[in-house]
Amino acid sequence: MGLVPDDVVEVLFTEGQIRTRVQDLGRQISSDYAGRQLVLISILRGSVFFATDLARQIDLPLSMDFLSISSYGENSEGVVRITKDLEENIAGKDVLVLEDIIDTGFTLKYLLRTLGGRNPKSLEVCTLLDRRARRIIEVDLKYVGFEIPDKFVVGYGLDFRQRYRNLPYIGVVKP
Repeated sequence: MGLVPDDVVEVLFTEGQIRTRVQDLGRQISSDYAGRQLVLISILRGSVFFATDLARQIDLPLSMDFLSISSYGENSEGVVRITKDLEENIAGKDVLVLEDIIDTGFTLKYLLRTLGGRNPKSLEVCTLLDRRARRIIEVDLKYVGFEIPDKFVVGYGLDFRQRYRNLPYIGVVKP
């Protein structure tokens, strides 16, 4: 499992559990989109590990693009701004947005509204983690890796002050 830093107090999902779940999601997505070409949109930076592992498990023609966003304000209801836009035109294409974690739903709602305005053929969401306890705005998540409790998590792309992204598992950090 690798070294567990002192401030990681609990391992929620091991490297093996994550790998198995990503494989399952890849099979499900491959089945659901059979005969179609898929555009995966990874939301930087947190979903990169998940996106690359998942892409390798999808047995379909696909392309990948990346979007980076920033949220400003005192809480998750602040202003959302795109800081790195897509390079690919998604009009008429099947698009799957890949997120590391969904909390309140505000940022995802903005993202889906923005991407939906670009007229994709379909637009769905796949998130590694769903923290429903913090949900304020309901959003439709077609694929969910794991539902988690209201705890601050790191690893497998998720960070705390840009640290811990490279942990191969998902752990809880001391409050």
